[in-house]
Amino acid sequence: MSTVLSVNLNAVAMLRNRRDLPWPSVTGMGRIALAAGAAGLTVHPRPDERHIRFSDLPDLRALIDAEFPKAEFNIEGYPTPEFLDLALSVRPEQVTLVPDHPSQPTSDHGWNFAEHEAMLAPVVERLKKAGARVVLFADPDPKGFGIAAAMGVDRLELYTGPYGGTFADPTVAARELERLGRAGDEARALGLGLNAGHDLTVANLPALIERLPFIEEVSIGHGLTADALEYGMHATVGRFIVALSPR
Repeated sequence: MSTVLSVNLNAVAMLRNRRDLPWPSVTGMGRIALAAGAAGLTVHPRPDERHIRFSDLPDLRALIDAEFPKAEFNIEGYPTPEFLDLALSVRPEQVTLVPDHPSQPTSDHGWNFAEHEAMLAPVVERLKKAGARVVLFADPDPKGFGIAAAMGVDRLELYTGPYGGTFADPTVAARELERLGRAGDEARALGLGLNAGHDLTVANLPALIERLPFIEEVSIGHGLTADALEYGMHATVGRFIVALSPR
């Protein structure tokens, strides 16, 4: 099994939103990423639309349907009724539920499954009935993974932020990598699929994939967009795909 790349377009949208101008084009950059081999696009529409705007979603859906019908649309967000209605309006292949407060600049922790089971279970059921793959954002701590499995969740997305933050300390990086490895092993033992995301780079992906070769998808935005400023989006997607390839 090979790990696929979903390109998160939030950072592109945030740059666009600095001016009342239509560039950089979110759909245009999504087109380049998919043409370069990305398996899908990810967006996280927040209530204040500070990066992805609600109006971007149908445009991206139309792009995928018209030009890249094998690609997937992954929509992330906190499961408010408004978010769920918005997400389902564009028929995403995957919905990733995150426990973010709307004021957070980015996702920085996973769900407490025991605390939020009663809220999440009917949401998971609704999304699955609509035909979406359902993913829950998870810390690299297996506690509660069984609750997620019992809810019928398809996958967990391991929060890799602490691992990504160890770029200057190989010893700490190895420790964080093993935390992710143990959590991923437990998820797999429970029959859960596995995604990963946050602060992943060309430099730290190979070790992650070597330890967890059954990761099905990584969603990458900030690091990929930063590299695209230097290498261009098409070449950057290629670099990340190579980094995901088994050595």
